[in-house]
Amino acid sequence: MAAKKATESFSKSLIEEVHKWGCMKQTGVSLRYMMEFGSKPTERNLLISGQFLHKELPIRIARRAIELESLPYGLSEKPAVLKVRDWYLDSFRDLRAFPDIKDTNDEKEFTKMIKAIKVRHNNVVPMMALGVQQLKKGMDPKIVYEDLDAIHQFLDRFYMSRIGIRMLIGQHVELHNPNPPPHCVGYIHTKMSPVEVAQNASEDARAICLREYGCAPEINIYGDLGFTFPYVPTHLHLMVFELVKNSLRAVQERYMDSDRVAPPIRIIVAEGIEDVTIKVSDEGGGIPRSGLPKIFTYLYSTAKNPLDEYTDLGTADTVITMAGYGYGLPISRLYARYFGGDLQIISMEGYGTDAYLHLSRLGDSQEPLP
Repeated sequence: MAAKKATESFSKSLIEEVHKWGCMKQTGVSLRYMMEFGSKPTERNLLISGQFLHKELPIRIARRAIELESLPYGLSEKPAVLKVRDWYLDSFRDLRAFPDIKDTNDEKEFTKMIKAIKVRHNNVVPMMALGVQQLKKGMDPKIVYEDLDAIHQFLDRFYMSRIGIRMLIGQHVELHNPNPPPHCVGYIHTKMSPVEVAQNASEDARAICLREYGCAPEINIYGDLGFTFPYVPTHLHLMVFELVKNSLRAVQERYMDSDRVAPPIRIIVAEGIEDVTIKVSDEGGGIPRSGLPKIFTYLYSTAKNPLDEYTDLGTADTVITMAGYGYGLPISRLYARYFGGDLQIISMEGYGTDAYLHLSRLGDSQEPLP
């Protein structure tokens, strides 16, 4: 019944058009292409980029809107998921209502609109997490995580697609910046220092740990500060922040009542020919082998769920805590894979955990299009 109610604000013809566009082929781009194309943000290039997005974004958004209609276990009916689907349908409608882009003025208006679409979707991740929590609450506890595979796979596709949509919009919008920071092409930093990003992300994670626990383990970073390669600093910051935050929490909780000084977290940045690898090592007691498959699912977290305290849809949007949503790791892995990298977790129960974040240096891999 709830699903029916939500679509009543959308016309039958719009829903039909969503299904038509959802069948069209998506076009992936590579980091290298984005960098080369964006290095000359002439009016002509911005016009080409705008025309590409005018056709590409409705296809990607339509595909997700269709998937949101038919999720297993009644997930589509959850209020938070219905809200997300409405955002996708609104954005599809806005894009399709926008006339063909013929000149610079059209392109500037289009850029304003897609910027607003990006803002509309800012809270998709916590809102979907809330939907999953709403589902979990009413679920038979005997259902095992393996049975929820369809939901995990959907969320992987959904969040991967969202990363791509936000990257394309953000990249296009940023190319309009009249004073871009040095070495920046849109979102891409052509001379990004992974050590510097790791330092910033670690400080941010440590600040949250201090706020939450009153103290925080030390973090030691090893690597060449002068080494740079082209990448998206915001993506790397998000991934390292997530890994360090997990390590800080594990170490802090293990040594909270101990007389011993908590051992530092070690971050090693290694530059290979194909990959840059960042290893985050902690002595936080590790994860039992039986728990390892669960850490990349969206329905698992060892921490208390922060959404339990914020059941109202409005307040759940803004909560950032140390842990508990259960999607930091799986989303970090998607960010790594988006540009051809990966994330692996290796653990020694009773000792600690090593996270290996691989980032592709070549920049040639196409976006994985779900």
